[in-house]
Amino acid sequence: MHIGLFGRRNVGKSSLLNALTRQDISIVSDVAGTTTDPVEKAMELLPVGPVLFIDTAGIDDEGALGGMRIERTRKVFNRTDLAVIVSGAGEWGEFERGLLEEFARRGTPVIAVFNKSDLGRPSPEVPAELEERGIPVVFTVAPKREGILELREAIIRTAPEEFVARQTIVGDLLPAGELAVLVVPIDLEAPKGRLILPQVQTIRDILDNDAYCMVVKERELADALQRLNRKPRIVITDSQAFLRVAGDTPPDVWLTSFSILFARLKGDLTELVRGAAAIESLKPGDRVLVCEACTHHPIGDDIGRVKIPRWLMQYVGGEVIFDHYQGHDFPEDLHKYKLVIHCGSCVHNRREMLSRIAICRHAGVPITNYGLTIAYTLGIFERALEPFPAALEAYREAAGRA
Repeated sequence: MHIGLFGRRNVGKSSLLNALTRQDISIVSDVAGTTTDPVEKAMELLPVGPVLFIDTAGIDDEGALGGMRIERTRKVFNRTDLAVIVSGAGEWGEFERGLLEEFARRGTPVIAVFNKSDLGRPSPEVPAELEERGIPVVFTVAPKREGILELREAIIRTAPEEFVARQTIVGDLLPAGELAVLVVPIDLEAPKGRLILPQVQTIRDILDNDAYCMVVKERELADALQRLNRKPRIVITDSQAFLRVAGDTPPDVWLTSFSILFARLKGDLTELVRGAAAIESLKPGDRVLVCEACTHHPIGDDIGRVKIPRWLMQYVGGEVIFDHYQGHDFPEDLHKYKLVIHCGSCVHNRREMLSRIAICRHAGVPITNYGLTIAYTLGIFERALEPFPAALEAYREAAGRA
């Protein structure tokens, strides 16, 4: 869960972050505008689990540089699951109300914090009005750690249900006691000495659901399946190995990829499946946007810069123009693109991915993801969607209309 701290300059957002995390994360100063870029700190907040606090620059900043700071803060809006609006010394005016309405428009839950409450408090009507709207109100004095326990409790109470209730990656597809086989290539792009996040999270999810798994590389899959005395319920592969794994997996065993599972976990699988159907109408010369959540140095046959463009151009039958964006950067104007292809978004939160899907929908540009694109261009799209009948039906309807 991403928790953003928003407010005017010098209301004590950085002091609140330091108090919440019990660490000196953000520089604290009486000088307005000390925080210039969003400062992020991850921590474990039970029972919610992992959270990411984002301390933003004051969005009442001035001048050209201030405008840049404000723009960076506004980008955080798209990935904020819970907003903490901070005011200082009881101040609550049109500025704070404007923030409140912006988050209400986005459907983002809000907590109102009156920091520096030892220096002043709002008139009683203000917190009464906020509480009437269902917005928790907390009074704090951050340097003295006063009100911090109450703020933590408010965060837990206000957290969206999806973060309190346990989300599943594959548990609804894999009954207790059943086996999943995970195919994990170890290639040049594999992180040194560890597995990538979707693979680790899928293993944990399988264990949480009282099922079990076997992990193999793609060249050992056929031998591993022969050694089993009964077939697995599902085979989950890295999308790059889709074609070989499809050839080695019996047709009566479900097959999908980590990327497709994360399309469902982090986004809207049905919408992304409909987006993949737009590949059919791509033509040579069209422009495609490729978005990658994580930051890494591309090496070898990079999935987003080499493999997917190659497979897509082979399918289209000619040159396609590709633009690439990484991290939280996302272009404002999408109208020049015929398709957006996004990674599995394992290091972004769901709200940011859903925000991007909404932006694409508003612009009338289809969006899909890596795994769906690979399955489509390799001709195994429907098989990869067999575990998800609603998404498969949406694809067949979209394909029928096309």
